[in-house]
Amino acid sequence: MTRVRSLALVVWLVAALGGLPGFSPVARADQRTVTVAVHDLTPFVMTHVNIKTGFTVDVLDQIAKRAGWNITYLDVPTVSDQLKAVAEGRADAAAGAISITASREKEFDFSQPILDGGLRIMVPANSQQPSTPGLIGFLKLLFSKMVLIWLAAAVAISLIPAHITWLLERRHHDSMVAKAYYPGVLQAFRWNLGAVAGAADDSPRQPAARLMAVLWGFVSIIFIAYYTATLTANITVGKLDSQIKSPSDLVGKQVCTVANTTSAAALTGLKVVFDGATSIDDCYKGLKDGKYQAVVYDAPVLSYYVTQEGRGSAVLAGAVFEPQGYGIVFRNNNELREEVDRALLAMREDGDHAMIKQKWFGTAT
Repeated sequence: MTRVRSLALVVWLVAALGGLPGFSPVARADQRTVTVAVHDLTPFVMTHVNIKTGFTVDVLDQIAKRAGWNITYLDVPTVSDQLKAVAEGRADAAAGAISITASREKEFDFSQPILDGGLRIMVPANSQQPSTPGLIGFLKLLFSKMVLIWLAAAVAISLIPAHITWLLERRHHDSMVAKAYYPGVLQAFRWNLGAVAGAADDSPRQPAARLMAVLWGFVSIIFIAYYTATLTANITVGKLDSQIKSPSDLVGKQVCTVANTTSAAALTGLKVVFDGATSIDDCYKGLKDGKYQAVVYDAPVLSYYVTQEGRGSAVLAGAVFEPQGYGIVFRNNNELREEVDRALLAMREDGDHAMIKQKWFGTAT
C-alpha cells in the first residue's frame, strides 16, 4: 500500500512540474515555407526529373536547415523573371547567379555574397594554338602590302649599283652588258636584282666591276637577312594579335553573351558588338559550330563548362574582369535577409560554405 502511494506521489509531482513554464517541453514551431525563384543555370541550379541540384541549391538547403525553413522553388526562364517574381510577391526570394549591382540594390535587398565572381572570356581551344600555314595564308602574305613595299625597296636600292656596274663593266671587250646606256643599264639592273635574290646568271669581267659585285653581295645578304627577320616578326605579331586575351581584343570579333545580363551591359560599355542569346547554351553551340570567336559570361559558369561538357573544345582566355558577387534577392526591408545573413556567416565559420564551393568549383577559397 505504501509503495502504491509513493508511485502516485511521484506521478503527481511529475505532472505538477510539467505544468510549470520552466519544465514544460518545448513545442517545435511549424517550419516556415519560403518560395525561392530560380532558373536553371549550370552549375548553380540544375533540374533533372523534378530534382534540383547545384551550388545554389546546396547553399539554400544549408540555410533552410539553420533558419528552420521549408523551401519551395518557383521556376522561371531568366534572371529578369526572377527579379520580377520577387517584386510582384510571387516569390519570397530569388537565388542563383544573380549579380549584386548598384542599380539592382535600388530596388531590392541582397544578402551577403554567396559567391565572388565576375566575367570571363571563353574561346575555342584551337584558337589559342599556333595554326598551320595554308595556301590561302601564303597567297595573302605574298600579295600583302608589306611584301610589296619590300619588293619596291629591293628595286630602288638596285638602281644605283646598276649604274655603277654598267659604267665599270662596259669598258671590257667581253662585257656582260652593252656599251650603250640602253639596254646596258637595264642589263646591269637585272643582274644586280638577281644578285639580291641569289639568282645572278653571269658575273662581271672588269676587275673593278668584280669588286663592286663582291660588295653588292654583302649588301644583298644584309638586305635579305633584315627582310626575313622583319617578315617573321610581322607574321608572329599578326598571329598573336588574332588571339583573344583581354576584353580589348573582343572589338571586331564575333562575340556571344546572354541578352539582358550584366555581361551584356559590360560589353555594351566596352563598345563591343555582340549577339544577345536567349540562353548560354546557345552561345556554347555557336562557339562549337564556329559561329562565334568568343563567349563572355559569368566566370564560375564558364569555368565549370570548360572542365565538364566543354573539355577539349573550349578554354578560358585572360583573367576575370568586372568583378562582382552573387547574392540572394529579397524585397526591400524583408526580415528574411537577416536570417539568411546569419546562416551564411555560420556556414563560413564552420566550413560548410567552403565544402560546398569545393564540391562544385574545385576550390574553397
